[in-house]
Amino acid sequence: MEISRRSAIAALAGAGFSATAARAAQKAAAFALIGDRYHNSDYIRSALSRTIAKEMGISIDFSDETPLLNQETLTGYKLLIILRDGMIWPDGYPDESTNAAWVNTGKPKLVFDPPTPRTPAKPQNWIKPEQGKAVRRFVEQGGAALFLHNVTHVGLTDPDFRHVLGAAYAGHPPIRTFKVKVTNPDHPITKGVRDFVITDEQHYMVYDKDRKNIFLETVNEEGLDYNKQGATAPGGWANDYGKGRICYLSPGHLISVLVNPEFIKLQQNAVRWLMRQS
Repeated sequence: MEISRRSAIAALAGAGFSATAARAAQKAAAFALIGDRYHNSDYIRSALSRTIAKEMGISIDFSDETPLLNQETLTGYKLLIILRDGMIWPDGYPDESTNAAWVNTGKPKLVFDPPTPRTPAKPQNWIKPEQGKAVRRFVEQGGAALFLHNVTHVGLTDPDFRHVLGAAYAGHPPIRTFKVKVTNPDHPITKGVRDFVITDEQHYMVYDKDRKNIFLETVNEEGLDYNKQGATAPGGWANDYGKGRICYLSPGHLISVLVNPEFIKLQQNAVRWLMRQS
């Protein structure tokens, strides 16, 4: 007889488990908060489903609903993955500039009859203090967190989240070619990884922690500066945090980067290190 998820939870609760513990028993290994205006959820889900879920056998529950990043949601997960920025657009977008189909067809003039009404279309910061505290508690108590690409933007608006991540966003130039350089080949996350070249957003950030934790740099080999911050930026770091661990990797704007062979090695090594797998 097939047992439904609801009846399984009820059985666990009847056996002395709390409802929270019963729900936690049904969860995947990882919870991934993904996608924003500039980063389509589907390409992130597609890439991470391949590189982490399928190739490593680690189940992932994906969501782009920011309110779900809370203590109740995180209970029962072993790994938190975040690839998204700190903004939501509750009233819609001011233009179609992030719509790939519109851009790729030459940005045709937008004609509507009757006219589409204008909206305020302003971004808001989504993370609430209790969400930052939930992430901090999750990792302090033994959880693992893999932070990717533009998540440093979230570090601008919440002190607890920034304390866990260890950095805050400082911007990026337009997409350009740069080298991802291994600066600590002895770290478990860089094992078997060689320097590689990608075309992507080269993210810059203010890094708050001990620089000995940095194992990657991104380097524009043409010497192109960004906002007087030079041609080089931290590209990846990892450290213990309370009883848990965190890792940050800066590439990931393009799906071709997320599935680059060398970057796949970094992702998979990071997950093994975070989850204390041999």
